[in-house]
Amino acid sequence: MEKENVVVIDIRMPFISMVVFMVKWAIASIPAIIILALLFALIAGFMGGLGGYGY
Repeated sequence: MEKENVVVIDIRMPFISMVVFMVKWAIASIPAIIILALLFALIAGFMGGLGGYGY
């Protein structure tokens, strides 16, 4: 089986559909941002605990 390269030149999408897609994308990113913030806080707290700062 031979591989074929494909190049996308244009995507036809109505403006309203694109706006709805982007709003859904933004709403879906909120839980990811919360999870990343909690993970960063845990790592920062762990690193701060290792250094013994705050006592």
